[in-house]
Amino acid sequence: MVILVAISCLMLYYRTRSSFFLMSGVVLLTLMLVSEAEGATFNPFEPCNRSPFNQGSLVQGQKTCPGPYCGRVQLLNTSTNDSYGPCGACPRGQRGNAMSICEPCTSEPLFYDWLYIGFMVNLSLGLHLFFIDFFSKGYRAFLLHGAAVVECILATLMTLLLIEPKGSLTIHACGVQTLSDWYTMLNNPTPDYTRTLHCTQEAVYPLYTVVFVIYTFELLLMMLFRPLLSVKLCKNQGRNSIYAALYFLPLLVLLHALCAGLIYYSFPYILIISSLLMHAVHFAYSEIETPKKLVSNLRNLVILLAHWLCHAYGIISLTGLADPPSNLPLLALVVVPMVFYLSTEQFTEPHRIQSNEI
Repeated sequence: MVILVAISCLMLYYRTRSSFFLMSGVVLLTLMLVSEAEGATFNPFEPCNRSPFNQGSLVQGQKTCPGPYCGRVQLLNTSTNDSYGPCGACPRGQRGNAMSICEPCTSEPLFYDWLYIGFMVNLSLGLHLFFIDFFSKGYRAFLLHGAAVVECILATLMTLLLIEPKGSLTIHACGVQTLSDWYTMLNNPTPDYTRTLHCTQEAVYPLYTVVFVIYTFELLLMMLFRPLLSVKLCKNQGRNSIYAALYFLPLLVLLHALCAGLIYYSFPYILIISSLLMHAVHFAYSEIETPKKLVSNLRNLVILLAHWLCHAYGIISLTGLADPPSNLPLLALVVVPMVFYLSTEQFTEPHRIQSNEI
């Protein structure tokens, strides 16, 4: 390439005798020489070595990998030389450091991370309980409710035991830094504008895959035990709720696959808003107008308690209990939706408004 540029410059000079074309050729030749010199010392698509006398950085002339999620895997580690593979995606459970070298993630998840995992588990559990309550009646529904709770707890415990370190309920995490960590597939660089460097990986390990595994175990446990429970003890009342789970569990998997990052940052607000809406919908559907009617039905009290727990979970997730003396009193707000609805319901009754207009 350099020879062709040089010949082109000479031909332009002798043909046109123009200093402008000569100067342009010289500049182009210089740029080509510089680019080839840089390409000779750094190629993200090829392995590289680290000098034993310079342990803090790569060999002079080498650069970090392009893209925020690309890294090199260590291939050789001896007393004289360290060898690293080409830039690419780090193995699962590892993430590139400041020098683009893949290192295992050994940090513990944040309290917010645990709350996120709990939210995704409770989301599926809430749907299980809703459809069981919708399709099943009588005391047999409580058996199905208990089965759904046990399934979700067992699925979560089994998943945590399978994640590194295996056999322990504690897990190692890489942590979440930005929203793009959830969508590494959108950040694959193209160093030379012709070849794409594929660095798609689970940068938020294990927060992305752990939800898929939990939902898989939930589905397996449900198919193993709940049909038998429904037939033997519940007179087949759990059949429709099982069919419903076969629909909403794949939908939850799809939702998490596409919107995991957005849900991670917004689930506290989703919980609080959902709790407010569920209060209003349940009270209106059950025609609860006074506190006496609320406490006279055990089912209404159980549903109200579930709404309170949902609201409290959202407040804890939003504050993170960073300052417990000032955050814990906010939990008293869980009763505000109920008090507000019951105290204002008499002023919003449709037939009273119509009678006053007449």
